[in-house]
Amino acid sequence: MTAAFDPLFRDLNRLATEVLGSSRVPQAMPMDAYRAGDRYLVEFDLPGIDPESLEVSAENSTLTVRAERVGRSGEQGGNEVSYVASERPRGTFSRQLSLGDGFDLENISADYTDGVLTVTLPVAEKAKPRQIKVGHGGSRKVIESSSGS
Repeated sequence: MTAAFDPLFRDLNRLATEVLGSSRVPQAMPMDAYRAGDRYLVEFDLPGIDPESLEVSAENSTLTVRAERVGRSGEQGGNEVSYVASERPRGTFSRQLSLGDGFDLENISADYTDGVLTVTLPVAEKAKPRQIKVGHGGSRKVIESSSGS
């Protein structure tokens, strides 16, 4: 499903955030997901996030990613901060992905580099493709399973 680009909604959302303060509802974060061999990788765009605010968890086949970006306030370098433009979203960002049964939840890893959080989801051994060897030679058929990579 695709969503149409609506610049009016974006501007209204930005105006509401500026007038009412930071949004209490966590904002979504853009992501890419792809398979590479025996693992899936999910990359989240999170520029300017303090790595200490990142939380990645997996529970009941749900992957949850949370992060926070705070604005500058008070003084910086001995000078008071006064925004001239403020277009980058601030606040809490959150995304949940429903995972199937085919993942090894015990070995999920995450890395945050250059504003991109990469979560690696290994495929569980039981979910990896298998080559089935079919026997022949009479009324008795032997089916043997062997692991293939």
